[in-house]
Amino acid sequence: MDSWVISRRGCFKYLGSIIQGDGEIDGDVTHRIGARWMKWRLVSGVLCDKKVPPKFKGKFYRMVVRPMMLYRAECWPVKIAHAQKMKVADIRMLRWMCGHTRLDMIRNEVICDKVGVAPTEDKMQEARLRWSGHMRRRSTDAPVRRCERLTLEGLCRGRGRPKKRWGELIRQDMAQLQLTEDMPFDRKIWRSRIRVVE
Repeated sequence: MDSWVISRRGCFKYLGSIIQGDGEIDGDVTHRIGARWMKWRLVSGVLCDKKVPPKFKGKFYRMVVRPMMLYRAECWPVKIAHAQKMKVADIRMLRWMCGHTRLDMIRNEVICDKVGVAPTEDKMQEARLRWSGHMRRRSTDAPVRRCERLTLEGLCRGRGRPKKRWGELIRQDMAQLQLTEDMPFDRKIWRSRIRVVE
């Protein structure tokens, strides 16, 4: 631009998210997990206190720590590897909250039930479907955010397997929960069907 030389970047941070030039979300997922660990360290005095009841810890965790990882996750075309990374971080924190390690041989489901926290994959699915419902209900002349356009259109096709698209995830989620295309227009039914109870 004029006399300024602007170097090309492979990724950059914008509004708390890592935007990659190749359209992948690896950097953003790693950044969100790191942000979650920073928040965890700030509140670990409460979450690791043995005097605090597990259900209260779980509620505190759901309100303070988990939103750090799920910020903007409704637009992510999540792959299995991403979901696994997030699940590992989630279970690690929950085990520390309960004072258990993997050597105690306690199943992840038991830990989640003890503190009353739903699995991260289920909450991500709920967020995706909630956002998809908003997009289906809006008028056709409404402006489209950049993240929506990228997730709906995808990027240019290169070599190898096509990039996973957001629309593909939504179709899988709807098939898994047996949802139909007309359900998003009735907000009450839609919310009751996609809600994850904790």
